[in-house]
Amino acid sequence: MTTKKFIPPSELIITPRGSIYHLDVHPTELATTIITVGDPQRVERVSRHFDRLEHRLQHREFVTHTGWIGSKRLSVIGTGIGPDNIDIVINEADALHNIDFDTRYPKENHTKLTFIRIGTSGSLHADIPVDAWVASSHGLGLDNLLAYYAGSDGFFTEGKRLCGEVVLPVSPYLVAGDETLRTHFSGPAVHTGITATSPGFYGPQGRQLRLEPKMQVTDLLRDVIYGGHRITNFEMETAAIYGLARLSGHRALSLNAILANRLANTFSPDPARAIDLLITYTLERLEDLPDQL
Repeated sequence: MTTKKFIPPSELIITPRGSIYHLDVHPTELATTIITVGDPQRVERVSRHFDRLEHRLQHREFVTHTGWIGSKRLSVIGTGIGPDNIDIVINEADALHNIDFDTRYPKENHTKLTFIRIGTSGSLHADIPVDAWVASSHGLGLDNLLAYYAGSDGFFTEGKRLCGEVVLPVSPYLVAGDETLRTHFSGPAVHTGITATSPGFYGPQGRQLRLEPKMQVTDLLRDVIYGGHRITNFEMETAAIYGLARLSGHRALSLNAILANRLANTFSPDPARAIDLLITYTLERLEDLPDQL
C-alpha cells in the first residue's frame, strides 16, 4: 500500500457533514471492531444486545449501528449481498480509521481493524447439517474482485494450487482468515473449513430454477482438500472480506450459520433462530476478545 499520497475528492468522497460517501459514517462513528452482516435488517438483531447504542445510521442499503457491550465498543454494518458491496464497506471502513479526512493523506500510524462476519451459508457435506455453524479457515473467491488490486497475485497462486485439475470458469483466489481469531471463536459446535465465495446465488452456486447452470460447481469442489481443510460451504462475501482485510493490514473471521444443505436438499426449519443463536455466541466471545491478539 502507498502510505503518503494525497487522495483527491474524486477518489475519497466526503459529505458536507464530514462522513464517507456510501456508508455516510463519520470517522468518530465507527468502532475498530466491526461486525458485518449481509441483511441490513439483521443489524438491529445484533445491536439490540448492546448495553448502549451510540450511533444509528443508514444510507442506501448500508446500515451502521455503533455501541457498547461492557467496555468494548462495537460497530455492526449491514453490507448488502455480494463482493461488490464488500468492496465498498471494507475500503470505506479502512478509510475512516486510516485516512486523515482534513488533509486527505493516509495517517502515519496504521489502525488495525477487526472484521467479524456473521453470515448465512449453504453446506456441501452431510455431516454439516442445517443450523450448524462454520468458521471459515479460508475464503475461496470465485468472483473477480481481487484481480483489480495490487498485491493479490499470491492469492490467485494459492487458488490455482487448491483447485488443481478442477476447471472453473474463473481464476479462483484463496485467502486465509485470521487464525488467532478462529481459535478464539472455536468451540465444540463450530465446524471449520474453506468457504467458497460466489458472485451470485443461483447459477454460480449450481442452483437451477429455469436457467440451467453451465456446471455444478458444488460437485466440482466438494471433494477438494487443501492444507487439511475441505471446502465446507458456499456464500457470497467471505473471500472478498478476507482479501481486502489482508491487503489493508486488518484481520478478519467469517462465522456462518448453515441454512441450506446442498447435498441433502434441505433448508433450516427456523432460519431466524439459527442466526440469532450464532449472533449470541459471537457477541459472548467478542466481549472478552483482546483488541489485538
